[in-house]
Amino acid sequence: MSIKQLIQRCKKQDIKAQEHLYRLYAHKLFPVCLKYSASYQQAEDNLQDAFLMIFEKIAQYKDKGSFEGWMKRIVINTALQKYRKQTVFEIIREEHLKEPELEIDEDEIPVDFLLKIIQQLPDRYRQVFNLYALDGFSHKEIAEIMNISTGTSKSNLARARVILKEKIESSLIKPAARSI
Repeated sequence: MSIKQLIQRCKKQDIKAQEHLYRLYAHKLFPVCLKYSASYQQAEDNLQDAFLMIFEKIAQYKDKGSFEGWMKRIVINTALQKYRKQTVFEIIREEHLKEPELEIDEDEIPVDFLLKIIQQLPDRYRQVFNLYALDGFSHKEIAEIMNISTGTSKSNLARARVILKEKIESSLIKPAARSI
């Protein structure tokens, strides 16, 4: 069955088609949930909620653009909406921070380590970093999604980069150098 046929069946609330769609895309969308969740368990919950939203809103998909991209946007929005309901964003003074310059050999840093330190960022910094650096949203789009100002988005990104830079630099220091 083609993806178009599957979507049409899902629009008719066909449970078997919904199950098939879930099995087809859950493994691709779970890493997106993980990026925007504070824990593995929360990411699982967010994925379930996102699929419920996808099935509820699938009639709004008009076969324009990538269906996977459409679902990804719902996943991101679902995770961020749940976060907004659970947490009151603290007001952060908007200041223009110089973006850190870090020159490293990309082969020196394992991807697993990068994902781990990104996951350790404070929630809002992690979300802004993921939206901007990994998912390609503009600061204006991030501001709208997260209900913050564009300046706050830029500031949060700069602070996230500073934290990541410090963690990367500290990981690059050789064990012998640390004992000096």
